[in-house]
Amino acid sequence: MRFLYPLLALSALATPAALAQSTPSDSAAPLLASAAPIVSAEATTEPAGAPVGLNRALAPATTTKIRLTPSDPDKPSFLPVPIAFYQQETGFAGGVAILPVWRFGTDTTVRKSNARLIAWISQKKQTTVQLTHTIFTKEEKFFFSGELSYFDLAFKYYGRGNDTDEDVYSNIQYPLWVFDEKALVKVKPNLFVGLRYRLTDLGTVKLKEDGDDEATASSYFTIPAEQRGGYTTSGVGPALLYDSRDNVLATYTGNFVDAHVLFAGKGLGSDYKFTRYMVDARHFNPLFGSNNTILALQFLGQYHTGDVPFREWGGMGATLGGSLYNNAYLMRGIYEGRYRDRQFTTAQAEIRQKLFWRIDGAVFGAVGQVAPNLDDYTVDGLRYAGGAGLRFRFNRRDRLNIRLDYGVGSGGNSGIIFAVGEAF
Repeated sequence: MRFLYPLLALSALATPAALAQSTPSDSAAPLLASAAPIVSAEATTEPAGAPVGLNRALAPATTTKIRLTPSDPDKPSFLPVPIAFYQQETGFAGGVAILPVWRFGTDTTVRKSNARLIAWISQKKQTTVQLTHTIFTKEEKFFFSGELSYFDLAFKYYGRGNDTDEDVYSNIQYPLWVFDEKALVKVKPNLFVGLRYRLTDLGTVKLKEDGDDEATASSYFTIPAEQRGGYTTSGVGPALLYDSRDNVLATYTGNFVDAHVLFAGKGLGSDYKFTRYMVDARHFNPLFGSNNTILALQFLGQYHTGDVPFREWGGMGATLGGSLYNNAYLMRGIYEGRYRDRQFTTAQAEIRQKLFWRIDGAVFGAVGQVAPNLDDYTVDGLRYAGGAGLRFRFNRRDRLNIRLDYGVGSGGNSGIIFAVGEAF
């Protein structure tokens, strides 16, 4: 039963997707469909003396072709699609998504831009409305990436550290606004530099009473009282991006390195003063001489100095960081935020395999650790996660996948992850 809702979502998505694309090529099938028929000249010409329409009515069906592509193959689709899923952090949830993909200009060497508007509500009374975007302008002179999101989150909070007890947690809930934007300029092919700004506004963190007899209040009260009352963080700093990926939605080949430093302080309206250093490096390459099997690798490090509030610590599990982690899903199988602290390092590997029709498969594994300081890392403190999943190629032209993964990890966790796009 836990798998039913993701499968229903795939079924719902398959219908518009099937209409949206008529060829199996990754580069040829557009997103939107037009049902305008194109009738061949032979089918529209009536022999002399024949009753009007007779030959047309009797003509073979092959003389009429249906155009399933728009006149502009790079036109974005704003077709809403339903989503329904189950995850360990949310329970059952449902909503809607709009997933446009487009290219600025006609130069096919310019990579396509994309946006994701996703809104859902869950069985556990959680709400998310998230707009993310990745934009390459004409000639890739500029690059913009970020999000504007509202979350009303409810989940288990295990406290701080790499050794938290799986039986000691509090159920907490809070509203959160996030605005995050990178604005970069190209300095040479695939290399961009510029600025990043990030704002988070956390509302009151409440202890949630939901009939969970195993939950306690102890973890909740480890959060300082001034942070439980809500706070704002605001920071800006230099950013660098190297991106040679052939496709940002589902990469076959290329490298990606995103590095930035973020300075948060009172002069920017932040309630806390701290500095964040972060690097996200990824590598992709085909195996066995074809794009049917892809090796994907990622390393991510997030490190802090200063007075860092609890919600800004690095965290394992699911997609705690959103745009902060470039929308990567880290340590899949571990409950979101199961391990948190000031310093966070993780690495993951995935094999993506084409199976049949629009269905692909994947196996993945990851290792990571959190600690107050880098010299607190130990080999015994490593945490692990891994699993397998399926991909449904919703948009074959642009390689936009709907993803269903099942992962298990350290800390007594396992769970289903249902999402749009690859994990990284």
